Amino acid sequence: MRVMFNPLLCPEFPDILSAFHFSVISDSLITAYDEISLMFIIGHRGASALAPENTLRAISRGMGCADAVEADVRLSRDGVPVIMHDETVDRTTNGSGPVHGYTLAELRHLDAGAGELVPTLEDVCNQVKEKCGLVVEIKEPGSEAPICAILQENLPRDLVIVSFHPESIIAVKALLPGVRTGIITARKTGDLPSLAKDLGADVLLPRFDLVTREMITECREWGLSVIAWTLNSEDAFRMAEDLGIDGFATDDPCAAAHYSGRMS
Repeated sequence: MRVMFNPLLCPEFPDILSAFHFSVISDSLITAYDEISLMFIIGHRGASALAPENTLRAISRGMGCADAVEADVRLSRDGVPVIMHDETVDRTTNGSGPVHGYTLAELRHLDAGAGELVPTLEDVCNQVKEKCGLVVEIKEPGSEAPICAILQENLPRDLVIVSFHPESIIAVKALLPGVRTGIITARKTGDLPSLAKDLGADVLLPRFDLVTREMITECREWGLSVIAWTLNSEDAFRMAEDLGIDGFATDDPCAAAHYSGRMS
């Protein structure tokens, strides 16, 4: 059994956003989810422990176990949003050089692992639509407009857009008013909940070792969700549960789902 993507990431949106086809989650469902107190599970780069990361196979594996899947987005040389974590294609494909040095057609000729192709953001949206939540990580400031254009046309059931870059969050909020956003951080620099609040973000995504009870309490006071990354062991799942975080990203969402009792 798999639960729905946590409604903390998908509130009821204003009527003006109906043209964007954002999904609506009822108050009763929010209450029901809160009452069972489940952490929601995000498949990191799809399910990178189970299939080549950021490929449609990884997305598919993640969808089978997670409440949402996460994908990293960069632009090809011809301005197409494609799914790739690194600045270069070297680590995850049989090619070499920067992602932005390739056209989409050229990227499609690369092997992204086990014969998988480099997918586009549109490919991923089509795969998860109406089936699973999607967390889109913007890797490059300045790429927001084409990314948001694809998302506006191909919105998945539940969506949150995240980035390490504050300027990307600001740009997304201007391009897609009302969409849920989150700021990612790997370093303890100042008051992280305040950073998220000042950006108008909805979610704080700290590296797991940065999470404290005080951080969670402060986020709750401001209506922020806390998603930690990247948790890959039962000890980490247990610690997250004890801290009371809202959710976490993991390379193996099926192991996390088994731990939480959602899958037998």
